[in-house]
Amino acid sequence: MASKMASGEFDEQFLTCPVCMLHFRDPRVLPCLHTFCKECLQEWATKQQPMECPTCRTQGRPGGAGVPCQVCEGKAEGARSWCVQCAILLCESCTNTHRRFPTLKGHQIVTQENLEASEGVPGTFQRKAFCPKHEDQVLTFYCEPCQTLVCVACTVVDHRPGDQHNPVEIGSVAERKKRDLQKLIANVEPREKDVQATLKEVERELFEFPTSADAAIEQATAYFDQLISLLQDRKEEVVSEIGSHRQEVGKCLETQKEAMEFELAGLTSASEFCKQALEHGSDVHVIEVEGQARQRLEELLTTPSDLTTRPSQVVFSEGTAVAEFGDVVTRAGCVRVKVKVDSSNCSVEIKPAVEGFSNVSLLNTVDQNGQLCSVLKDDVTATLTDPSGQAVPTQLQEKGRGLWEISYRPEVTGNHRLEVKVNGGSVEGSPFDVRVQSGDTPVLTIGRWRGSGEGEFSYPSDVAVDMDGNIAVVDRGNKRVQIFDAKTGQSLRSFPVDCEYPRGIDIDSSGQFVVTFVDNVSDTGQEIRVYSQEGKLTKTLKPDRLRYPRGVAVLQDGRMVVADGGKESCLLLQPDGSLIRDIGKGQLQQPFFIALDKSRDLFFVTDSFGFKVFVFDLQGTLQFTFGKRGGNEGEFSKPQGITVDPAGNIIVVDQSGRLQVFGPDGTYLRTVARVRGEFPQGIALTPDNHIAVACYENNRVELYRYK
Repeated sequence: MASKMASGEFDEQFLTCPVCMLHFRDPRVLPCLHTFCKECLQEWATKQQPMECPTCRTQGRPGGAGVPCQVCEGKAEGARSWCVQCAILLCESCTNTHRRFPTLKGHQIVTQENLEASEGVPGTFQRKAFCPKHEDQVLTFYCEPCQTLVCVACTVVDHRPGDQHNPVEIGSVAERKKRDLQKLIANVEPREKDVQATLKEVERELFEFPTSADAAIEQATAYFDQLISLLQDRKEEVVSEIGSHRQEVGKCLETQKEAMEFELAGLTSASEFCKQALEHGSDVHVIEVEGQARQRLEELLTTPSDLTTRPSQVVFSEGTAVAEFGDVVTRAGCVRVKVKVDSSNCSVEIKPAVEGFSNVSLLNTVDQNGQLCSVLKDDVTATLTDPSGQAVPTQLQEKGRGLWEISYRPEVTGNHRLEVKVNGGSVEGSPFDVRVQSGDTPVLTIGRWRGSGEGEFSYPSDVAVDMDGNIAVVDRGNKRVQIFDAKTGQSLRSFPVDCEYPRGIDIDSSGQFVVTFVDNVSDTGQEIRVYSQEGKLTKTLKPDRLRYPRGVAVLQDGRMVVADGGKESCLLLQPDGSLIRDIGKGQLQQPFFIALDKSRDLFFVTDSFGFKVFVFDLQGTLQFTFGKRGGNEGEFSKPQGITVDPAGNIIVVDQSGRLQVFGPDGTYLRTVARVRGEFPQGIALTPDNHIAVACYENNRVELYRYK
């Protein structure tokens, strides 16, 4: 029962104003002992003269005089005091009697003077709470484990201190709870301010919303009215054209009809004349009319009317089918609700930029809850300026909900400034520094020196791009394959390849790593190993004809082409390693790396000592070659790594470091860059258009922008 005294019902009963139904704000008590907020009573008083209690309609003002005693009902004198616990007004005589009762000695008596001075019930005059179990005992303790208010007697009987009970003096508990409430209030105040500010913003937006909706309706109406007008104009043009053709064709047909009727009448007349002469005329008559009939018939036959086909119909053709036009119409106009975007929470990812290349930075637009959201293109602006302050043209394209590409093509090197705004507000961190490098500067370098630690290399020989777009590197000296994030260069994982001298690498259609190995000591140590995506060895292939395998390329069906320096040819192998055919024997001198053009069933192989690239089909027939020894455009100084872009263009790096691009037919197109690292080996093209180059002597992988 003690817990009931501490319940919310008790608190609400004495803390709620009956008028506003809220907790008391500056409470005031009427002579009838009903309590109300000061403001509520003031407002009530303006409506009620004389003043009446809103609850019981008793007349009187707070702390007013002349109220009868509620015990003797005013028989002795007027009320002079108030018992807080009994909640009744007492005259002086009844007050003295009230104080003499032993069971009422703990009650708090407030005099009329104090009551009037307080203008209500101050905190010191609040009624004491008595224990419901021990009615003469005041609740003075709080049992923490039970979360219950108790009296002194309870601490002796039901809540004796121990393991299960811990009565604490109520004042200290109240102070602690007051501090807790103050902390909560301190936390509430900032939120309250935010809610108030947002409420004002919502009210403003609610006020402006009909205007924007009406404007959208006007724009949509004008847009579709224009479309309707265009269709109506086109309809009138077509109908008018049909009418013109109708007149022209009709006149033409009428003219042709008249000419044919005239010719037909002449032919019929002449023919009938001749028939009559032949049937009924004498020989003399036939001879006499023959000349005349001949002349008439010859005239008719030499000037015949035109019997060729004339336009006889006017036909309407739809041009654009109704169904196709319907698809276009469904895409005409787009309605979107403009979301309030917090520009300070939006973010921009600045990517390395290279002069003369198309580069992109990424913008994420988010709402006030931090969720990606779409915004109107007109609400996003991106301005790029070069070191001299000149503007560089930029383009914005939304690639997905809240994901934007900001593309630009800087023409000079140096520090550029990119300012990005959303809904007129600057994105956090804007303007951003965009460092534009020359084409010969790698946009990303992985590894810095020789070592065996994470992200370090010992003679990297080849690279490939896995199914996730990450870069796999053959770390030859450390006998392992390392996987790196192609965008950041961060080391993701590695796995060992316990065999001498791993050389080339490629990824098969299932995402497995195919690695070639060279044993410089034993002729039987040459092999090809296949590893799962997790780096587990799945199979080992040892083709009989393999002598010095280098680059490898895997076809979609699992077959593979291996450049064999010892055989001076390329081997086309089955997935199990068995030989299908030997390709290029007698033509190749030192084949190094291989690239596939799967769309044409061709493969390209660099011949380091031949200073050219050989192109074969899978049947082993040489299709063409390109390149020769030299330092000019399209020439090679020992070609090494090779790869093919999605358009079929061929990218080749030679020993001098030049990254050259050739068309699908081997025609020289351009030079992308000159690799800074020494002795470049295998290369690969990443999904975001970077060429990864394994720099053998410098123990690093460099990425160059490819356009």
